[in-house]
Amino acid sequence: MSADSIISLQNVDVFQQDQLILTHVNLEIKTGEFVYLIGKVGSGKSSLIKVLNAELELYSGEAMVAGFNLRKLKSSEVPFLRRKLGVIFQDFRLLTDRNVHDNLSFVLKATGWKIEKAIENRINEVMERVGMKSKLKSMPHELSGGEQQRVVIARAILNDPDIILADEPTGNLDPETSDDLMGIFKEINAQGKTILVVTHDYHILNRYPARTLVCASHKVSDSSKTQQEVDFSELLEE
Repeated sequence: MSADSIISLQNVDVFQQDQLILTHVNLEIKTGEFVYLIGKVGSGKSSLIKVLNAELELYSGEAMVAGFNLRKLKSSEVPFLRRKLGVIFQDFRLLTDRNVHDNLSFVLKATGWKIEKAIENRINEVMERVGMKSKLKSMPHELSGGEQQRVVIARAILNDPDIILADEPTGNLDPETSDDLMGIFKEINAQGKTILVVTHDYHILNRYPARTLVCASHKVSDSSKTQQEVDFSELLEE
């Protein structure tokens, strides 16, 4: 693992319910990189994200994420790893029984924030950053899909994580809204944060080219072709 790597996997096998999903995964992502992860449904993309987030236990190989050794990670250390990670889900996973402000407040209090003024300041700061400060009192069902995803991005950056893991963040959004969200991701990336985006979205792959990892045949490979030469239709068709 090089000194500037924030994610490093060496000879990692990924299992889910005793089924081998990915084998001999070797990859390094450097601090501040923007990387795509693509592949067909069932190819192991989400399983890889779950390994990085310590949702799936690691049984072989070596893995370092944000300074944590996943092979040696104790259950008591998992919350500290996850404070280094901001995870963005396609299905939002907002708490439907409370408004946007209270969704964000819940996350901060659950991760150790205790001073109300600091909590309020941080919520206002991240919501302004994603252009949603006027929606703090809105319930999730009152927001459009794009607005909900902006709130999810705000939630992901609350604790100023080193890594953003985005699992199909534009999957349910129209191209214009996807462009808006990619603009936010690019701003976050420009500030030195590492971003890994799982996607099937041809539009953003072609409009915002970046290093691309491919899940296929139980392997993860680093595309050696330029973005324009990769046949996304072949890699992503179901």
